Amino acid sequence: MLLLLFLCAIGGYFAGSIPFGLVLCHLAGYGDIRKIGSHNIGATNVLRTGNKWLALLTVILDALKAGLAAFAAYKFLPQMPVMHLWGANAPFNVVCSLIAGTFGVLGHNFPLWLKFKGGKGVASAFGFILLTQPYVALIALGIWLFMAFMFRYSSLAALTAAAAMPIIAYFMCPPIYAVFYSALALLVIIRHHANIARLLKGEESKITFKKKTA
Repeated sequence: MLLLLFLCAIGGYFAGSIPFGLVLCHLAGYGDIRKIGSHNIGATNVLRTGNKWLALLTVILDALKAGLAAFAAYKFLPQMPVMHLWGANAPFNVVCSLIAGTFGVLGHNFPLWLKFKGGKGVASAFGFILLTQPYVALIALGIWLFMAFMFRYSSLAALTAAAAMPIIAYFMCPPIYAVFYSALALLVIIRHHANIARLLKGEESKITFKKKTA
């Protein structure tokens, strides 16, 4: 059991550490995405190239890598025995799924290949939750869309959705999901510390669909 849990963590991490935003921008001729905007490899910074389709593809791939790691662990590992973690009981495959998905998000945030300087985990966390608890993910997405269209700040939308996610999970899911989702929400908030500072100063960049010029 411990070996399988370890393998889920390692497999999830390396799946999550694939830097799709960086790779896609290089292939599309935009160079190193880390040299523009927020210097981040995530989809929001890819959008700053002005290429909406490339940003959308980055979102999809970043979401899939953690989500598919979680789904594979849930699908192919045994349901029994039941494990007891942090006051919550869960089948073994559920625990493996949550560990694989969580480490997938960690891999996106801290990829080995990029000296542990990755994205902020929003898309990866969303994909992970979408493939483990779809209703929680869809409600969180609704919150993100509302905040993004109302205020045009991607970071504020992500922070609001992340803060709401554990509360939604608490009322809609078995306790074990709320535990892991709370850890993810905390990670997303911590990774946005610089954005929080800029929001408070009124210096945060708004979402724009205009192509950046040299």
